[in-house]
This record gives sequence, structure tokens and C-alpha cells, in this order.
Amino acid sequence: MPINARRKPQLEDTHMNAVTIEKEAVRIPSSSDFAEYVTRVEVEDLLFYEAELLDTWQLHDWLSLFTDDGTYYVPSTDLPRTASADDSLFYIADDPVRLRERVIRLMKKTAHSEYPRSRTRHLVGNVRILDAGPDEIKVAAAFVTYRIKFGSNDAYVGSTHYRLRRVDGQLRIVEKRCFLDLEALRPHGRVSIIL
Repeated sequence: MPINARRKPQLEDTHMNAVTIEKEAVRIPSSSDFAEYVTRVEVEDLLFYEAELLDTWQLHDWLSLFTDDGTYYVPSTDLPRTASADDSLFYIADDPVRLRERVIRLMKKTAHSEYPRSRTRHLVGNVRILDAGPDEIKVAAAFVTYRIKFGSNDAYVGSTHYRLRRVDGQLRIVEKRCFLDLEALRPHGRVSIIL
């Protein structure tokens, strides 16, 4: 048959051999759904500023991004995302007091695991507003945190879920929960930096 000749439809072409599946239209969530309470640009500004503060070791300023009741969690890699620090082992489970103590300790020369300080680079992306209302804003973001020290380069990869609240018109962190996508902390062995 010549290349540009058309084939006549056959009887089997007009019948479907598979079951037709009806698909519902999927609505893609949009940050504009929450514009009454927050914009994605506001959230990104906060998260990018947080990354800059961590990379420059301005930990007291980083701490000021949290509300008075702010918390910071890093669950172990084998836990479900719904796990609670009350009944599960977390790498980090800082309430407001422990969070302040962590900052004070990391800034001292006696913090042997971080003196001299590691060089870090926090990359934040895929920022999404999950929910927002007058009292709280829920946000998710992907992250990669690179830690460079003594010729070793470590990468911590995962996602962070934030609960945010407005305090005096400014977004503040109520909860930061980092989910590591690593199978284990090897070769890192520990999380001595803030993710």
C-alpha cells in the first residue's frame, strides 16, 4: 500500500475493546482561593527570608519569626506524617522553651557539633498554600538543605509543613514540621543544623 494511501476503517475499529472510563475534571488548587487571608508571595517572602537567616546563622532573628508558642519538629524517617511527638520518637521535637535553648546552644562555641559552624544552603520551592482562614494558614514547601563541613557535603531533602498566623499584621510561624525524604540519616548520622 502506498505511504499516502488511506486505509479503510475496519469493523473492529468502530468497536472499543476496552471499557470507557469517565473522568471527572480535576480542579487544580490555586493560591488565589485564599487571597482574602494571604498571598503566595507573602508566604514565599517569609520562607525565603527564613532560609537566608539560617544560611547566615542569624538564629536569634530566625527565632523571632516564630510565635510565642511556636514549635519545630523533625519526625524520624520511618514515621507516618500524622505521627505525634507525644507518643513517637522524633529527631527534633522543640516546644517554645527547647526551641530557644537550641538557638542559644548553637550560637555558643561549646556546641561542638557546630563549631566551627557548618556552611549551609537552604533551597525552598514548590510553595503551596494548603488552607487559610482568619486564624491560621497552612503551607507546604519542598526543601533541600546542603551542609558543608570539613570537606563533607550532606544533603537533607524533604518537605516542610508550616502553620502560620498573623501577629501585628506579619506572618509568623506557629509550627514548622520537616519531613525528611531520606531512608535514614546515614551518612549524616544526626541533624545538628536547623533544616
